Amino acid sequence: MCLFLVAAIALFGGSLQMYLGQPTTTPRLDNVHRFLAGVYLSAGLISAWAAWTVQTQKVLVYLIALAVFNAAIGRLISISIVGLPEPAAVWIGYLLPELIIPIVILIAQTFRNRES
Repeated sequence: MCLFLVAAIALFGGSLQMYLGQPTTTPRLDNVHRFLAGVYLSAGLISAWAAWTVQTQKVLVYLIALAVFNAAIGRLISISIVGLPEPAAVWIGYLLPELIIPIVILIAQTFRNRES
């Protein structure tokens, strides 16, 4: 279920950010933003495939969990350097699942691999 959740978030977020871009910025930053939105969207497709085929997956699931956790670390570094964006509750709402879901995926995948 966590992989399907990651997939849904990345598919929606990647599509939305690809469409919206980075308003009120320079062309360079908008270009980078939309490029990373494409990476985010693609990560959603990979996560959906991994979730659909989870019974046959091993390392890929761990790599997806690592990617989500690294994204959370990126948010934490940003918050420590430039501060928490407003509204703070929204950004904390993004951060907490990004820290928790990888741990749940790690535990679930480890137990699943031990059973098989």
